[in-house]
Amino acid sequence: MIDAGLPVRAFFTTRTGGQSQPPYASLNVATHVGDDPEAVAANRAVVARHADAPVTFLNAAHGVRVEWITEAGREPPPADVLITTTPGVALGAIAADCVPLLLHDGGTGAVAAVHAGRPGLYAGVIDAAMAALIDLRGKSTPTTSISASIGPSVCGKCYEVPEQMRAEVSARHRAAFATTSWGTPALDLPRAVEARLGELGVRTIVRIPVCTLEDQQVFSHRRDGLTGRHAGVIVHP
Repeated sequence: MIDAGLPVRAFFTTRTGGQSQPPYASLNVATHVGDDPEAVAANRAVVARHADAPVTFLNAAHGVRVEWITEAGREPPPADVLITTTPGVALGAIAADCVPLLLHDGGTGAVAAVHAGRPGLYAGVIDAAMAALIDLRGKSTPTTSISASIGPSVCGKCYEVPEQMRAEVSARHRAAFATTSWGTPALDLPRAVEARLGELGVRTIVRIPVCTLEDQQVFSHRRDGLTGRHAGVIVHP
């Protein structure tokens, strides 16, 4: 597990310490990738023990849908943002190249788990998550008490995309514009997430310096194809 560096219990899982067999070895927490359901359940139990609470894992919709979670362990509908103000509820953002983002609002105590892939980032998923947190505390309240942790994700030197896609996304998120280490068009999603958070007034941003494509301790769909998923987990105190 990788500590998320936030003032509440929050961490990012790795691919070790679970029961899944190759190609999902070993701490795969996703139910939609073809892994043995019993192994996934056992892996999720490992994560729940580390969180000291049952974890509600999001089912990514690759958009901007926000879902409020009020009961521990409740299975949510498809969404890319899970938010709770209920003590003892743990939220999980599943990913394997996309950005798992964890948010904590020191003003209200609310926590959120966000899946920020390329489609969601372009559609405004960061804005949707921040808007939901701000709505809890009034739009005139400063966002400086909100802290964020950006988890393991594919970096701009590795995320090769077509030239037209780079142009389209970077027209909306200038910080996403990147070039691979071998000189082709790329997108830097974690940098774009960090930049957008800053534009929205977040001043405390932790960035976990792990590229999923380069680092074998985490899952990468772009590297391995058929594989598992890790997660960012945050717990409301």
